[in-house]
Amino acid sequence: MASVGLTLSWEHKISPVAGEGSRVQLAERGAQGNPAGSNPEDAALAAACRAGDLHAYERLYRLQGARMRNLARNLLGTQSDAEDAVQETFLKVQRSITSFRGQSSFVTWTFRILVNTCHDLRRSRMRRKEFVPDEREDAAMPVEARAPGGHPSLKLALERAIAALTQQQRNVFLLYEVEGFHHAEIAAMLEITETASKNTLFQAKRNLRQTLEAPRSSHAGGA
Repeated sequence: MASVGLTLSWEHKISPVAGEGSRVQLAERGAQGNPAGSNPEDAALAAACRAGDLHAYERLYRLQGARMRNLARNLLGTQSDAEDAVQETFLKVQRSITSFRGQSSFVTWTFRILVNTCHDLRRSRMRRKEFVPDEREDAAMPVEARAPGGHPSLKLALERAIAALTQQQRNVFLLYEVEGFHHAEIAAMLEITETASKNTLFQAKRNLRQTLEAPRSSHAGGA
């Protein structure tokens, strides 16, 4: 059987890595590659939310809701957990909006809350697993990959490779390569330096290459 070639290109979108209807879909990055924080409407949106304008929160959801769900799904592994994370994030934004000082963009600040919320939910889920040993960890052990086109085994390998990254590497990789944020924005979200963000992305790519190329190398050696 001919081996399937694997091209590692990081100018792709991966959505989502696991969960209900899970798939790893490779597509060219589109409009979401533009950082939302550069939108001049950002400050006005923050001011309206601070003033308690519910329409402003609705607009924030229309602008960023899909992107937030996509990131949460990739971090948590399931659609239901992603929906919970986004809902909890908006509640936290409403409760803490008075603490927003504009040191980063409003969207960046919102995504920082989302990332932290995802980590809290993941830790909570792992604690529950201590009492329910047979509960499946969908993000680490994806069961199904149903994206049209491409080789299923390669999609599954990519899912597993992303799940095997460290938390910080997975965060930076998804925020930069999938959601299209710049390193300055990622640094503000994760409370790290831009240099650390760049170095972490480099390490994540290196680890993904090593993980994904290893099976191909072993097959070649055994041929």
